[in-house]
Amino acid sequence: MAYKIDAHHHLWKYGPDYGWISDSMGVIKRDFLPPDLKKEIDGAGIDGVVTVQARQTLEETRWLLELAKANAFMKGVVGWAPLADPHIDSILVPLAAQAKLKGLRHVVQDEPDDRFILGADFNRGVTAMLRTGLVYDILIFERHLPHAIEFVDRHPRQVFVLDHIAKPKIKEHVLEPWRKNMKELSRRPHVYCKLSGMVTEADHAAWTEADLKPYVETALETFGPKRLMFGSDWPVCLLASKYKRWVDTVAKVTASLSASEKGRFWGETAAEAYKLAM
Repeated sequence: MAYKIDAHHHLWKYGPDYGWISDSMGVIKRDFLPPDLKKEIDGAGIDGVVTVQARQTLEETRWLLELAKANAFMKGVVGWAPLADPHIDSILVPLAAQAKLKGLRHVVQDEPDDRFILGADFNRGVTAMLRTGLVYDILIFERHLPHAIEFVDRHPRQVFVLDHIAKPKIKEHVLEPWRKNMKELSRRPHVYCKLSGMVTEADHAAWTEADLKPYVETALETFGPKRLMFGSDWPVCLLASKYKRWVDTVAKVTASLSASEKGRFWGETAAEAYKLAM
């Protein structure tokens, strides 16, 4: 049986420094640690995970790396580093020496400037990443896709992974211009994509498989199983779905894939993009 990877989830010790977790998100206002995740993945048939930052501090990145060292099922970490820092090289070198650090991410979606991803200082930091072999995860809303296309074109040798299929307006059933921009972005072979974070962009209480299907079909049409990977966005997904419900839903909407395509989507794509040791 093919090795299955959840390429996108989070862990945290909840506290006031997780300010993005609002009062309306009561279900996730608590600690989520490796034993909690292991129970979920064991119940859903997932073998390994990629852990992604949820707080923009080096302290959290180092904490996640320590957890990964202690938990073999944590195959890689996508952390955070101050990419716009003028001394980013001296920060990246010791970080990149950590075997389980596979990538970095910045919460671009929350920046007040929609063109943040095109900033000179930030791009200088992304250029420095190329020397480390680290992947860059792109976290944006669908409105940022034109800027993201320009961004990845500036770095043709850097590997990118688009998180959450760029968060389209699923609740409103809006496909354009998201679909057009996804097709354009997918023309760049150095960009991968995660089928994740979808249910929280849908109606939390009433979403259906049919609501998601046009977006899944677009992701498969554009990136294909060779550059599309599964992710849960747990525990954030708990705002709209239990872990296993999401895994089962994705299995249904990708059921038409061939055995080899399923192997790519459920594990091999993530292993390739992040250079995971299986």
